[in-house]
Amino acid sequence: MKHELKKLTVPNEKLDFNLKFYFMLKHLVKTKLTDRQVLQLREYLNLYAKSLLDKKASFAFNLPETKQGETQKGHLFDIFTFIDKKEDLDLFSFALNLYAIKDLLLEEAKLKCLLIQEDLTKLHPLSIQYDKKTLVTPYTTRVNGALLALLFFNKLETQDLTFCTEDATEFFRKLSNDAVALSKKGLEPNQIFMLMFSESINQSIISNSGSNYEDRIRSVLVRAGVPNESITKEHDANDKSTEFDFFFTLEGKTIGIGAKRTLRERYKQFAKTAHTSKIDVWIEITLGVDSTEGKVQTICQQHDIVLFVADEIYQTHGYLQNEKNCYSVNDLTLDTLKKLADSN
Repeated sequence: MKHELKKLTVPNEKLDFNLKFYFMLKHLVKTKLTDRQVLQLREYLNLYAKSLLDKKASFAFNLPETKQGETQKGHLFDIFTFIDKKEDLDLFSFALNLYAIKDLLLEEAKLKCLLIQEDLTKLHPLSIQYDKKTLVTPYTTRVNGALLALLFFNKLETQDLTFCTEDATEFFRKLSNDAVALSKKGLEPNQIFMLMFSESINQSIISNSGSNYEDRIRSVLVRAGVPNESITKEHDANDKSTEFDFFFTLEGKTIGIGAKRTLRERYKQFAKTAHTSKIDVWIEITLGVDSTEGKVQTICQQHDIVLFVADEIYQTHGYLQNEKNCYSVNDLTLDTLKKLADSN
C-alpha cells in the first residue's frame, strides 16, 4: 500500500537555495584551495563584487598555470555560473568562509580518536576492550563531528561568540551575521554543511584507518620475540583451502596461526585439515565471544589445535581454564610458544 507524506513538502525556492549552497561548498572542496588562495579569493570577491554582479568583468581569479590550477579554475568557474545577484554572492562568501574553517572542525572532531588511542596503550591488543574501542573509533569521529557542527551553528545563529579567541572574534561575528541573515531567507546551514562535512570525515577515516585484528596479532608476536621478517602467510601443504595467517619456524618446529575475531562455523573446517597437516603446532586466535564448551572441545581435543582467547572471556569460563590446549591471549608469549613447540 502506497503512503504519501502530503504535509512534508519542501518549497522549490527553499530547495533551490540550499541546493545552490551545497553546490558551492562541494565545488570549493574539490578546488583544494590552499589557505593563501582562500585569502586571495576573499580579497578578490571584495574588490570585484560589483563588476562581477554587473557582468562587466569576467571571472579572472589568478591561479597557477598548471594542471591543478586549471582544475581549480574549472570548479570556481562552475560556481560563478550560479552567481547572478547579490544574494548569490553573499551565499558564496558564506560558503567560502565555512570552507576556510572546515579543517579546524575536522581536527577537533578527530581529537576524540586521539584520546581513544591513548586509552588503547593501556590495554592488551587482543582484549575485548581493545577490540570494542577500535570498532567504535570511526563512528566516534562521525558522531563527534556531527555534534560539533550542530553546536557550532547553534553558536553562530544565537550569535554567541564566547567559544572563539579575541583575535578571531571579528571573523566569526561576520560569519554569525551571515548565518542569521541567510537563515531568514531559507538557508539551513548546518544541515547542508554536514552533507559536505561528513564526506570529509569519511575520507579522513579511510586515510587514517587503524589496525585490524591481524595487525594486532602480528604486533603481539613481534613484541613477544618472534622476528617480524620470519612471519609469512602460508597455505597448508596438504590442503590449499586452509590458509595460515601467520606461519613461522621456532626451534626447528613449524607453527601456523589462524586469526578469526569470531569462530562462527569456521571451526568445522579444521576437521579435515587438522589430521592431514604436517605442521607441528596449529594455533587459532580468537576473541572467544562465541566460544562454547562443545566448540572448544572439538577444536582442542578432537583436532589438537591450540586455542587462544581474549583474557576477559578466558577468566569468566571455567571450561576454557580447564582445557589444557586453551590459553588466554595474555599467555601468548615466546615461552608459551617454545613450550608448545617442544611438546610436538
